[in-house]
Parts: sequence; C-alpha cells; structure tokens
Amino acid sequence: MRRYLSIFLSVLFLFCASCEDTQKSKKNVINSGPKITEKVKNDTSNNKKTTKPVKISKTLTQEELIPFLTEFGNENQERKIRIKTSFGDIDVLLYTDTPLHRANFIYLTKEGYFNGTFFHRVAQGFVIQGGNSDNPETSKKRNKNGSYLIPSEFEAGHKHKRGAFSAAKYSEQNVSKASSPYEFFIVQSERGAHHLDNDHTVYGEVIKGMDVVDTIAKQPVGEGEWPLINIQLKIEILE
Repeated sequence: MRRYLSIFLSVLFLFCASCEDTQKSKKNVINSGPKITEKVKNDTSNNKKTTKPVKISKTLTQEELIPFLTEFGNENQERKIRIKTSFGDIDVLLYTDTPLHRANFIYLTKEGYFNGTFFHRVAQGFVIQGGNSDNPETSKKRNKNGSYLIPSEFEAGHKHKRGAFSAAKYSEQNVSKASSPYEFFIVQSERGAHHLDNDHTVYGEVIKGMDVVDTIAKQPVGEGEWPLINIQLKIEILE
C-alpha cells in the first residue's frame, strides 16, 4: 500500500506541474522526454497491415490503474508486436512476468496511440527511444487516456542487454521509479546498458530486426539527440 500511495502522490505532483519532463534528454539518462520541434518529413502511412485503432473509452486514474490493467491483461494476452518504420520492421516479445507493462502496451497499441509517434531520440551506441511526437493528436490521446504511472516490475529480474525493450520514466519526484506509460526504448549497445538495471523496467526484447535498430541509431541527430529526419512508427499486434 505504501508503494502505491507513493506512486499516487508522485502522479499528483506530475499532473500539477507537467505530464512530461521538460529537461533535455542526456546520454545515459532515459527520461520521458520533451516534445519534438521538427515537423514530419517522412511518412510510413502506406504500410498495409496495421492494428485497427479503437476509440479510447477510458480515462485512467492511478487508483484504478492496477485493477484495470490486471483485468485487461487477463482478457488480452497478446505478447508479440511489430514496430513498423520506413527503415524496416522491429519485432518485440513482451514478457508475461511484467504483466502491468505488457497490458498497458497492448492496451495503448489497440487504441492506436503509437501510430504517428516517432523514434524521437537516437543515441548511437546506447539506445533508441520512441512513443512521443509533436503531432497535436499525440497530446490529445495522452490527455484522453489519462496521466498515470506504471509501478516498476523489477522483481522479474530482466536486464538491459542488447535488444532489451524497456520503459522510460519521469525523473522528478519519482522515488519509486515508476514508468511512463507512453514512451519506451530499445538498447542498441553491444555491451548492453546495465547501469539502467533496477532503474527502468525491462518488459520485452527484440526478437527480430536489430539490424533496423542499428540503422535507426546511425541517423544524424540535432540538439537533444533528436533525429534530423523524423522517424515515424506504427505498431501492430502479431499474436
């Protein structure tokens, strides 16, 4: 109960101040980052197979988050997803022993939240980070879906090896290290990023497409490690 009370108080602070960390992203720190300032320059809308978006039917609050995600996870047990980009596809296996993170990701995918967001941070030799954009529609989706944090699931014991699929988090007033529901990152480093273990929740791994991750990691970036060309993504559920 103390854990969830701490998370709830953290959410209240974040809601009153800002739903996003407005500081610039720094290498070796995975924060839920600032909105992107560049306009869309390339489009992947010609992908034929996509997860059909459904209307967001619920604004989640922290108090009801765990019961909701638990029930949703029991009724929606998919765990393989595909991230589609103009550079190719990245297939990810979500872990069943991080049930809240898996359920949240499947929930947002079925709502179509991720479609139209970007890989908005590229740090070659470290990670690529996605799930945000400067599109007004992304902000609208977040506002409709709610401002909440996912409790960390470190007890599963997954590490930040190469190909790890992990959750970004807000850095301020977040002593419980709860996760942002909207942003994720993939470890690109050959050595892994083990300084992030037990600081961010790893809830999946890339099972196909690390060559695509490496290609994205090589893209030129500007301030804050933002790609000079926006890398749009769409996500579909495989099984």
